[in-house]
Amino acid sequence: MLVTFNGVNFSYTGEPVLKDVCFAVNEGERIGLIGENGAGKTTLLKLITGELLPESGEVLKKNGVSVGFLAQNGGLEADGTVYSQMLDAVRPQLDALAKLSRISQELSAAEYGGAQYRALSSAYESLERYIAAHDCYNAEVRVKTVLSGMGFSGLFDQRISTMSGGEKTRLKLARLLLEEPDLLILDEPTNHLDIKTLFWLEEYLSSFKGAVLVVSHDRYFLDSVARCILEIEDKKIYSYPGNYTKFKALKSERIALEQKEYERVVAERAKLKDYVDRNIVRATTAKSAQSRVKQLEKLELPPKPYVPPAPPRFKFSFPVQSAELVLEVKGLDLKAGGKTLFSGGGFELRRGRRLAIVGENGTGKSTLLKLIAGGGSGACTLGRFVRVAYYDQENLNLNERNTVLSELWERHVASSQTDVRAALARSGLTAEDMYKRVGELSGGERAKLGLCVAQAEEGNLLLLDEPTNHLDLPARESLEQALKEYEGTLVFVSHDRYFIAALADCIAEISGGKLNFFSVGYEKFREEKARLARAEEEERALAARAEYAEKKAAGYRSKKERAAEAAVKNRIKQIEAEISSIESEEADVQALLADPAVTSDYKKVEELCSRLSDIKSRQEELYTEYEKLI
Repeated sequence: MLVTFNGVNFSYTGEPVLKDVCFAVNEGERIGLIGENGAGKTTLLKLITGELLPESGEVLKKNGVSVGFLAQNGGLEADGTVYSQMLDAVRPQLDALAKLSRISQELSAAEYGGAQYRALSSAYESLERYIAAHDCYNAEVRVKTVLSGMGFSGLFDQRISTMSGGEKTRLKLARLLLEEPDLLILDEPTNHLDIKTLFWLEEYLSSFKGAVLVVSHDRYFLDSVARCILEIEDKKIYSYPGNYTKFKALKSERIALEQKEYERVVAERAKLKDYVDRNIVRATTAKSAQSRVKQLEKLELPPKPYVPPAPPRFKFSFPVQSAELVLEVKGLDLKAGGKTLFSGGGFELRRGRRLAIVGENGTGKSTLLKLIAGGGSGACTLGRFVRVAYYDQENLNLNERNTVLSELWERHVASSQTDVRAALARSGLTAEDMYKRVGELSGGERAKLGLCVAQAEEGNLLLLDEPTNHLDLPARESLEQALKEYEGTLVFVSHDRYFIAALADCIAEISGGKLNFFSVGYEKFREEKARLARAEEEERALAARAEYAEKKAAGYRSKKERAAEAAVKNRIKQIEAEISSIESEEADVQALLADPAVTSDYKKVEELCSRLSDIKSRQEELYTEYEKLI
């Protein structure tokens, strides 16, 4: 076990946050940690890392365990370039290779069989084991793979100080993946990742050697990564085997059983008490009544099943229906900051459709949504009777100095204070929140206020930019249900794939400087994308074959070109023969290195290792030349 919690209790200013928490994290486990906002998830993570200490109970860690922690907004703050910083993450592996080379040189100069020779031989063998266990020869390959997967292709030489907060957070995650800690803790890692990077991260974590503990509100991510769910509820922790979907079913079963047992004991106690009340004073039944009293004393009433706070109750409605054609985009060239994001984009959106805008970070999804919210342009026009309600992911439309109550009331001065308070309460804001300044709200509270404002605008065209950011799972599911019941037209940007799959019936993808429209749901969209990718590959292959056949039929090649082609073919055959020969020699050398009779002779081992190094260098040269020729 890497980490064990035994009866841990923790409070803030006397208010309990965690009570008698017990659980363990084992090697290689994949755990999803969930709970309502404010339930204590971040506190629990800080107890694991040692940033906080329990009031009572104990947090035990395996000796020497390494823990990597990605905080919600914990970006990498460092000097230097992206690539140089990532090389530092694999510095132990690179140093091991350099040290092995140095020891090899020292061994060749040491007296065979002497004390120095034996010490160096022991160090050499230890290093070889470390290098094999940590795959040191591929350290730089891993750096490039992780950076590319995390969206940093072409940015290797960029200085970290020039990056945005989101980019620094992604870079911190990339570094943690490369450091390969025994326990990787990720607090909301999906907040700054686009859909393409999310799929890559899920795939990478499937082969990650260490244990993973992730806090996330991304249900798709939890389904893909987690093999166990820990839920913090009512200051306690509950463990469920399986992913998020399995957790939902198991939790429902647990609650039903607890409720059934509670009701059984209540009914049993009521029955016993009734018997006692009716018979305790009657001489003929007093003895049996006393027996029931003892049974009643032994039959303790279990704790009443916990009822979680009601999630927000969102409801989007509008007084006037729009025309049939809600939005028309035709020949749109979208630009931002002097850069063209896409050209010639176009689609039509009919009343009642639910459009998800998807694409990698920086492609212009939010810019397109803001253009529509602003009333469009010459190439982007809204239909008749369209009334827009817009939710901005950064909540820039909210006045930081206003109180929560005045922020909504100032927009609807004809409403009574009671009605305004009721609307805010339905969106999950408490009586204590009413007089908080907007600038003092947490991310989740600001999101609820922003959604409440959008509801009050009563738009028949609802535009939502990352509406699930900062919402906990109950709030996300409540919003999802409200949008399913919404009868207007919906356009939204989201990285929450579960949310997209549940709502969208058409997709607008911004990719490669183009805006592509798909009149299908998310799963069909993914299938269509895969089909198009295969079709493009087949088209390229057909075009290449057709071009070759055309040139051949037209006698395209000159005598000089045919001679050059023949020379290339001969060289390819020579390389293939040499590769086959050198691979055979490599196998022979490896076999000798595995022979105890040989390994006892250091000079022979050194000669074989030197030859093996020459073989690998030659192989790399041959493969490089072979790839260029074919």
